[in-house]
Amino acid sequence: MRLFRHLFSLALSGFVGLAAAATPGVSEREIVLGSIQDLSGPIALLGTPVRDGMLMRIDEVNAAGGVHGRKLRLVVEDAGYDPKRGVLAARKLIQRDRAFAFLADMGTPVVMATMPLIVDAGRLHLFPFSPHESTYSPLHPLKFQLFAPYQDYMEAAVRHMVKERGYQRACLLYQDDDYGLEVLKGVDAGLAKLGRKLVEKTSYKRGASDLSSQVARLRAADCDLVVLATVVRETIAAMSEARKTGWKVDMLVTASGYSAQTHELGGAAVEGLYGVSVLPHPYADGAGRVLGDWIARYRQRYGAEPNVWSAMGYSIADLFIQAAQAAGRELTTERFVAAMEKLNTTRDFFGSPEYRFSATDHLGNRHGRLAQIRDGRWVILSDYLK
Repeated sequence: MRLFRHLFSLALSGFVGLAAAATPGVSEREIVLGSIQDLSGPIALLGTPVRDGMLMRIDEVNAAGGVHGRKLRLVVEDAGYDPKRGVLAARKLIQRDRAFAFLADMGTPVVMATMPLIVDAGRLHLFPFSPHESTYSPLHPLKFQLFAPYQDYMEAAVRHMVKERGYQRACLLYQDDDYGLEVLKGVDAGLAKLGRKLVEKTSYKRGASDLSSQVARLRAADCDLVVLATVVRETIAAMSEARKTGWKVDMLVTASGYSAQTHELGGAAVEGLYGVSVLPHPYADGAGRVLGDWIARYRQRYGAEPNVWSAMGYSIADLFIQAAQAAGRELTTERFVAAMEKLNTTRDFFGSPEYRFSATDHLGNRHGRLAQIRDGRWVILSDYLK
């Protein structure tokens, strides 16, 4: 009987190994993950901490034995926020590294260029840093998103700001690409619900450093609220230009500008900036025990302070781990999808929203929170806006 059980165990182990071998990126001992980040371009300030946060969580689970005995290996490629480089990175991760899933790909222009390649290759496209509608709709078995869409959270944020603060002349400065256009749709929708329209809008090319003409145009329109579809560097540039010319208009930036780097680099020029937070910044001051311990571990590992992008990278890796654990030892793409479609989470020690996925909805969250820079740090002003 003991010999029979031993032989049965060996046969079962071999079957599982064959099943895993048929799934790209999954072997008997390893799961390969891919990620396309900006580590050298205009939003490297975001891509680097995202990478570091993911690696931290992955190393933690690997140190504890991995996921059902398999270690996770994250292969990160630098696209420099360039769609053409992103396509090359995606092909490399698909063909050479045979990544099982792509995690947290960075930047709407890059995501729009690479997502079709990834899903056409049958690979999972998980939680990209692009809250674009196409990252979860129409429903596709390989696409999952946890970040609230630009349209949804900016519609709610603009509607809340205008209704509560009485702005009469809302305007928009936006990046001239898919990112900016998605924000534009949300702003238009929020104003329309209040019977309003944008007074003025103006755009800039991705990577632009001089926004003086755009700010001058908005000032000439007598805007009393400027919505910014910008990232960190351009957010600072817009506010600095306005303040330099003596214009103290209120500004509201998307979650792409909600970052500690915004106030660390912008200084006094960005005081009073409003922003949308999808995850609170992990400040050490006032942190609870669990968050404080995490901050200390991050500091020790990287010799730097964590920020909201570090936290989001960590959370993304953790969500993958939760779903992979639930999928079981015989990991396939189909089993992972089935596990994701049942995944429901509670708020974690970062103060995240509750993520809810189902077979009919692959978007885990639709809401953001209003925040403002006060005395050199982001302060949360509201719960998740609906």
